[in-house]
Amino acid sequence: MESVPSTPRTIVSFGHNDPEQPNNWSSKKKSYALFAAICTVMNSTVSSSLAAGNSKQLSNYFDVTNEEELVLPTSIFLVGYVFGPLIFGPLSETWGRKWTMIWGFLGFTLASMASALAPNWAALNVFRLFVGIFGACPIAVVGGICADMYHNPQARGRAMAVFMAATTFGPVLGPPISGFIAVVSWRWSFWIGLLLTAAAWPFLLTMPETYTPVLLKHRAAKIRKETSDPNTFAPIELEKTNIHHIVTVVLTRPVRMFCFEPLVLFTCLYLSYAYAIFYIFFQSYPIIFGGIYGMNAGEEGLTFLPIGIGAIIAAGIYLAWDSILARAQKANKPWSRSEEMRRLPLACLAGPFFALSMFWAGWTAKKDVHWIVPCLAGIPFGIGYLCLFMALLNYLVDAYEIFAASAMAAASTCRSTFGAVLPFAARPMYRTLGVPWACSLLGFLSIVMCAIPFAFLRYGTALRAKSEFCQYLAKRKADEAEKRERERGLVVSEADLEEGGGTNESVAKEA
Repeated sequence: MESVPSTPRTIVSFGHNDPEQPNNWSSKKKSYALFAAICTVMNSTVSSSLAAGNSKQLSNYFDVTNEEELVLPTSIFLVGYVFGPLIFGPLSETWGRKWTMIWGFLGFTLASMASALAPNWAALNVFRLFVGIFGACPIAVVGGICADMYHNPQARGRAMAVFMAATTFGPVLGPPISGFIAVVSWRWSFWIGLLLTAAAWPFLLTMPETYTPVLLKHRAAKIRKETSDPNTFAPIELEKTNIHHIVTVVLTRPVRMFCFEPLVLFTCLYLSYAYAIFYIFFQSYPIIFGGIYGMNAGEEGLTFLPIGIGAIIAAGIYLAWDSILARAQKANKPWSRSEEMRRLPLACLAGPFFALSMFWAGWTAKKDVHWIVPCLAGIPFGIGYLCLFMALLNYLVDAYEIFAASAMAAASTCRSTFGAVLPFAARPMYRTLGVPWACSLLGFLSIVMCAIPFAFLRYGTALRAKSEFCQYLAKRKADEAEKRERERGLVVSEADLEEGGGTNESVAKEA
């Protein structure tokens, strides 16, 4: 056993303007780290829908004719999204963002290769499960990376908007890629995915670590080596890191947040509903555009592109709202200081767009109506989808800060559960109700879900005040502010002694 040191411990920390603190990095360095992370997100989300465009080829090759079984390569991937965030989100808050991402992306790369080489139907679905588990890593961690580098809510919101745009565009690109390339071979759908991972690796390997506690751990190790002082530590080194602590505290944090944090719970429910609709489209679009309009798989894939156009419009709406908010804050308007008003108006806007898109698609998909009309219903869906995700995920990151990765993991796990399960009901629902009423049912549910962001606007402040995690963050900020005040007072005292000709010498070690 190690002996207890007789001298006091020195705890290292970052000064207010320390250049090694991620928030103080140059814009170029921050942008590079964010770009590297977004590359891995794009790989993961493109892969999530690659199997949607090659169902016919998979059916012929593996002799699978059951409709439910043909949904498996996409849904089993999303089952991986259920479990992956519960592992990688919390681990990134213990071991750091970069190495968690590297190990996760390595598993994703190997599983993607295995999918392309799958010898039978069972093996393909097992490999797709592992692609989803490891592919969930960047989805869970990137929100934490944004929180690490951007302490200013406006800058952090814009970084999160880029992240969410990537999670929207990825699934949109998968069906047309696989729909056209699967004509050559279904395996090439997954080989294309593997080529995309190869392009992302150089950026991931060279991205800097962003997690402050791990950076301080590196600094403490460097000081111990240079000074031979064994009593210099980073705060994270004094925390419990044994397996029991990791299993019972770290890995259960997303589950505890989902169960006991109303903000996380209801955010998860709304995002899960929106996410499920997106993945239901991979089953309903072939019914609408293949069954009614006679399109092939590649052409069906192209009908997803209006969703991407809607996402671009949503990004413009976000920037416009950001500008309005900035002007209001500069004018010191009271409403602009509210955490809820910073993010939630966009979520309030999203619900009506969802409902509009559902009714639009359902009641215009007819043989005597040109295919472009129901196709364009994807635009309001893309607007609502991205506005909702940008608003609510930004709200979670603002509220939970250093625990953002766990909050994001809870949200990712919940929505992936919905996305994995509900598409199995899509074809039976559309067959039983017909296209108009199946879409209308989703539209009516969208109207019901609209109440959630409005409830957050009314009760969000009170819910955050009662939150165990938010209370911890508030106490931590107060302690850090008090420490800075003490350090500032110490510097002033030393200056007074020097001016007074004092003989006592004070030595301050800056970490």
